[in-house]
Amino acid sequence: MNATRQDAWTKDEDVLLAETVLRYIRDGKTQLEAFKEVAKKLSRTSAACGFRWNATIRKQYQDAIQTAKEERKLGNRKDIWSFTEPKIQERDTIETAILLLEKMRSNFSTQKTEDIKNDKEYAEHLEKENAHLKEKLKRYENAWEEMGKLWSWVKTDSQDK
Repeated sequence: MNATRQDAWTKDEDVLLAETVLRYIRDGKTQLEAFKEVAKKLSRTSAACGFRWNATIRKQYQDAIQTAKEERKLGNRKDIWSFTEPKIQERDTIETAILLLEKMRSNFSTQKTEDIKNDKEYAEHLEKENAHLKEKLKRYENAWEEMGKLWSWVKTDSQDK
């Protein structure tokens, strides 16, 4: 008996999975994210997509995976260092350098904006915690002072007897 499973993978589904994973590799994203995307499209679980990829399809696409990784490396560098003008002329060297620096600054600032926001939130949290601890310390100091007064009162009361 050679019954085909109801949930068997079709060639089209295999191609969709492979193309999506390769695109994610090229874009510098994780394969897990690719599995989630394909899972939604095919009404399967991301685990099923990952298993299919690792058990069957990956072997067929070794060269394509390597090419996608190389494209990712070249793509990342190209984004940072590419110029809008194809040819750098000697009189334009300063302008080109300025454009490059501005592009680097904008890339840097967009990456750091989220970090700065998180740092500010953390600093606010620390300031609140510090104020709370100062309040607590003041209460302990007051309690210690009261204990000292009581102790001196007990000492003088016992000496009077």
